[in-house]
Parts: sequence; C-alpha cells; structure tokens
Amino acid sequence: MNLPMHAPASPVIHVNLQAGQCCVGGASHRMRTVLGSCVSITLWHPRRRVGAMSHFLLPSRRGPIKRLDGHYGEEALWLMLRGLARFGVNPQECQAKIFGGGNMFPQQTRSAAETVGEKNGALARSLLSAYRLPLVCENLFGIGHRQLHFDVSNGDVWVRQIVPAEIAPDLKERT
Repeated sequence: MNLPMHAPASPVIHVNLQAGQCCVGGASHRMRTVLGSCVSITLWHPRRRVGAMSHFLLPSRRGPIKRLDGHYGEEALWLMLRGLARFGVNPQECQAKIFGGGNMFPQQTRSAAETVGEKNGALARSLLSAYRLPLVCENLFGIGHRQLHFDVSNGDVWVRQIVPAEIAPDLKERT
C-alpha cells in the first residue's frame, strides 16, 4: 500500500508566560498566560507568521535601567521589538492587540483612584501609538482575571474573562 508523502508537521511549542516574561516565536508557537491587573501586548506579523507576547506588571520603573526587565511595560515592549528584529520583522507591519488590566480588588478601590490595571492599559495604548504599531483589538479593564491564548500560526488570540463569584454571584464566568 502506497501512502501519500507529506512533510512532517512542525511540533507545536507551548509557552506559558509568567509575570515579567516575553516570548517571540514562529508559527509553531502557542503562547498563553493568566492576567489580573497585568497587561499583555501581542504583536503578529501576518506574512511571516511571527509573533511576540508580553506579560507585564507595572507601566515603568523609577530609577536607572541597568538591564531590561519584562516586569515593566516600556521595557517589555523593547524586549519584544528586539526579538522581532532577530526574525527580520518590521514592527509597523505587525498587528497589535492588548489584553488585561482587570481590577482584582474592586471592593478596595476608591472610585476616583486609577487602578494599577488602568495604568497598565493606558501605557500599552500610548506605547503602541508612540511606536506606530497598529492596534487591531483590545480587551481591557473590568473586574477579575483573564485567561489568554495566542496562536502564532494564524494570529488568533482567545481571551476569557473570569469574574470572582463573590463579586457577581449570578455570573460565574464571562467570556
């Protein structure tokens, strides 16, 4: 019996990002993370099928920068851009998406105070604008955390926002 010859499929590379981490990879990469008040930026180049994803905790740090640290939004984007450059990707040709910035403690937040998540989301928007990276989608703010999955092969990002039961007892999950 003759079987058709097919090129072997590239193995899928699953990457779980923790807070402060960034990843840049090709079409075989599937990246995921869980965000609370943190924010994730994804960048995807549709023609080359190369993508980058961050998971940052704070907008920026005070004091001098000795070494880039992905815990801070500004530096996380620099790390992503540097990684994309290694693939020969022009970032302005990428599609950008922003996720996260949830309010994890709505009972403790003063109504006039800007939350850490809101600061992170605002910074992500301003960074993309400053670098002229086209923002095609965002899912920001609200209450609770988000689960995020980024498929670099096609640029799809799946997000599920989960509201704590004690905040909305009638609404256990919101997608």
